[in-house]
Amino acid sequence: MLKVALTGGAGTGKTTVLKMFQELGAPVIDADRIAREVVAKGQPAYAELRRAYGPEFFKEDGELNRARMASLVFADPEARCALEKIVHPWMIRGIQARLEELERQGEPLAMVECAVLFECGIQDGYDRIIVVYAESEDQVQRLADRDHREPAEISGILAAQMPVSEKVARADFVVDNRGSLEDTRRQVENIWRQLQKIILTGNAKKVTVQ
Repeated sequence: MLKVALTGGAGTGKTTVLKMFQELGAPVIDADRIAREVVAKGQPAYAELRRAYGPEFFKEDGELNRARMASLVFADPEARCALEKIVHPWMIRGIQARLEELERQGEPLAMVECAVLFECGIQDGYDRIIVVYAESEDQVQRLADRDHREPAEISGILAAQMPVSEKVARADFVVDNRGSLEDTRRQVENIWRQLQKIILTGNAKKVTVQ
């Protein structure tokens, strides 16, 4: 099975691009969704988070208060690192379990959207890497408009991630998301054709991206 990772920075349009690939027939795995699942009440990372941060970061129903946690971790790098040490291992296990399930089902390709692919150091587990690119100004605007985040929190989010330009340098394919939706779709369709060619020719040898 050809394992493809799709990454980029916050606000670059990864989710939009992932949906385009899904419409073309790619089985997709959303790492962010898995990260949300593993911190839900009763799930693996939940008890660890509660011990580490205390009940003040949880709602009355016991679920994690994501807004309050985000305000903390994107303002405090040490708190963010502590959160990542708890959540990321469980997220990675969840991704791997779903990849294995798709492989058992005989899927020729699986695509994983993972914003923190390089930050987690898991890039070598994928055969091809796609990076979605946008200008930093566009990232800021999208985060403000879409998530209604304050400027300080946006700065913290972007500072916590590897610059998109560095991710581009490590990519096998790049989707330049600065243009129209139609232009983005054309790029996605072109990459999809290339991925299908890789599958058909059996040239899915793993590439190492430094």
